[in-house]
Amino acid sequence: MDVLRMSARKSRIKNEHIKEIMGMKGKPDIIQQKRLQWYGHVKRMPEERIPKLITDWISWERRKRGCPRKTWMEGVQAAMTTSNLEPDQLRNREE
Repeated sequence: MDVLRMSARKSRIKNEHIKEIMGMKGKPDIIQQKRLQWYGHVKRMPEERIPKLITDWISWERRKRGCPRKTWMEGVQAAMTTSNLEPDQLRNREE
C-alpha cells in the first residue's frame, strides 16, 4: 500500500480510497495470489526438498519485539479461506 500511496501522491487517506484512485478496486490482491502460487509450488515439491521442510517447521522461540504476530502459514491459510480454496486443490496448477 505504501507504493500505491506514494505513486498517487496522497497521504492520510484510507486504503480503500487509494485503491479506487489507482484503479485497483475489485482486483484480487496480488500479494495473496503470489503467496498461494508459491505455497502450491512448494507443496508439489518432493518431501526431501528444503523449502518444503521449512514450511512445516515451527519455531519454539518467543518472538522478539517488532516481529510480525502472524506466521507465513497463517497468512496462506487466510488467503485460502478468502479465495474459497481447499488444500486438495494444490495439485492442479491452473486452479
